[in-house]
Amino acid sequence: MSAGRPLTKAERKKMNRAEHERKIKQDLIAQHGTDLGTFYAWLRIVNIRGTQAYRDGDTQFIREAALALHNVYSRHCG
Repeated sequence: MSAGRPLTKAERKKMNRAEHERKIKQDLIAQHGTDLGTFYAWLRIVNIRGTQAYRDGDTQFIREAALALHNVYSRHCG
């Protein structure tokens, strides 16, 4: 319940997705440690959201994710 009313279908879907992403992050951090687990969680969530964006035809999200990943690579590998 939010603001004294039941959640709409879209609000429930958004809340469930956020909880699922939070669980993914917690599981990966517990398995791999803070730094590596956070990075793996980021990759996993970007993969999920990228797949959804691809299906919806949103190429801007995919470009931004690829640029962010390239920036991380450049920072750590030269």
